[in-house]
Amino acid sequence: MFPINLRSFKQRVRHQKKRFRTFLTKLENNPPRNLDKLAEIADVEVWKETDCLSCANCCKTMSPTYNSKDIRRISAHFNISPKAFKERWLLYDKKEKDWMNKTQPCQFLDLNTNMCKIYSIRPDDCAGFPHLTKKKMTDYMHVHKQNIAYCPATFKMVEKMKALITTNKHLQ
Repeated sequence: MFPINLRSFKQRVRHQKKRFRTFLTKLENNPPRNLDKLAEIADVEVWKETDCLSCANCCKTMSPTYNSKDIRRISAHFNISPKAFKERWLLYDKKEKDWMNKTQPCQFLDLNTNMCKIYSIRPDDCAGFPHLTKKKMTDYMHVHKQNIAYCPATFKMVEKMKALITTNKHLQ
């Protein structure tokens, strides 16, 4: 695993974001038969190279959505009511109809260690992030298009998918 240099990552995003989004749109519109299998292969490779604790960019720049189960679980952990939890840490996004963090970086991120203070009870959205191998991949292309700008693992996944699809053209 390699530590992530966020400055270098942001430069790479600036240079590749448009190409990667175009690539993902093409995959979405004309997916190869083995797309989900290729995503699984890329996923394994990505996690051999990615050290999330050296980054935590997702926790620094994005907000998870909190479902009612998350709110009940986390508020119980703090011995407060769900209402008090929402008032203290969350805001309701009327447009998206989601509960989200009031602040960034996330209030539960330890900025010294990049570790989540509530990791064992974190929101489901955090536990599944960056959603690289959700089935069916074509249903999550919109998420990957967004996440390439925030998550080095997603960025690497798209790099690896491009390489795999180019290499495996004859298998489609």
